[in-house]
Amino acid sequence: MQLDASFWRGRRVFVTGHAGFKGSWLVIWLAELGAEVTGFGHAPRWSPALLELAGLAGRLRATEGDVRDREALADALRRAEPELVFHLAARPIVFHALADPVDTLETNLLGTLNLLEAIRRTPSVRAVVVVTSDKCYREPFHACRETDPLGGDEPYAASKACAEIVTHAWRSAFLSAREGIGVATARAGNVIGGGDWSAHRLIPDLVRAFVAGTPPVLRRPGAIRPWQHVLDALSGYLLLAQALARDPQQYASAWNFGPDPGGEWTVAEIAAAVSRRLGVGRWQVAQGPIPPEPALQRLCNERARRRLGWKPRLSTAEAVEWTVEGYRELLETGKADWLFDQIRRYRLRMAETSVRPPRAPAPAEPEVHHGLSASG
Repeated sequence: MQLDASFWRGRRVFVTGHAGFKGSWLVIWLAELGAEVTGFGHAPRWSPALLELAGLAGRLRATEGDVRDREALADALRRAEPELVFHLAARPIVFHALADPVDTLETNLLGTLNLLEAIRRTPSVRAVVVVTSDKCYREPFHACRETDPLGGDEPYAASKACAEIVTHAWRSAFLSAREGIGVATARAGNVIGGGDWSAHRLIPDLVRAFVAGTPPVLRRPGAIRPWQHVLDALSGYLLLAQALARDPQQYASAWNFGPDPGGEWTVAEIAAAVSRRLGVGRWQVAQGPIPPEPALQRLCNERARRRLGWKPRLSTAEAVEWTVEGYRELLETGKADWLFDQIRRYRLRMAETSVRPPRAPAPAEPEVHHGLSASG
């Protein structure tokens, strides 16, 4: 399956969490495809925001609001009359979830419930992609498949598992593919890319350390994660939405979008690759209690490859290169030309038929041990 620009041209699309990191990239890509986009969510949490730098802030139809406000969300959806909906609004940081678990559950679970209820009252909607997380799996110690049990040992993981369960229930009971609406969930890995300034995320923390001239601090240098560039994840969301609109009965289910085997690097390996490109000094390992996170997470992307024709177009090494390239341009020029360029380059990759071999991570700092351990 190919990304069909003619499908998206003039298509009414509603995006929750449009001003967040992934939401901004998605809205910009949709605008490049010619879609008519309406956003709903909080104002950008950092300045300058990607949407402003990209020149979309004034052209985007957006409503500032909270997905926990059921009536405000329903009213915005009704006025937009979208055909496709992407639900990205969330509390996305594990550390924040541990500090404020109630807010996380209310946003990630009740926000999803409010959106699904609003969609029930909006007959224009034909396809819905609810973005959850690879953290939704109860036993993330192997390459998780979509049929594996859901769960979570900390509030963020639990909130995403709950969002999955609620979406499945509403799809089965109220938003049936038999009635012409496709509702699916998308589970991506650890997404990276230029322009993310979220606190307590690895690469933004490394970039901030570079700017401040201070050594970065790693919580779990040995933890293995399924890293992927934001464009790899978003290409999966777009292909899935396309498929849902055309054939909801075939595609209304859960989907993994993660790197191919070998794309899972340790935190220390990612930090080493970023540090070499930015010139960040040697990192430190965090002292004191470590938040309860699994030492290993992997995703099996076989289903998306086989049925959607999706595949990651950037190796993990290339994802790091593109990410650092974006931050460098942001810091040096304060512009977003690089972002449009990366989207165009990525679309050329999507049109390629040959498969690029995966690139292994370069050696990390010698004093860091990368084996799986209780401390990660």
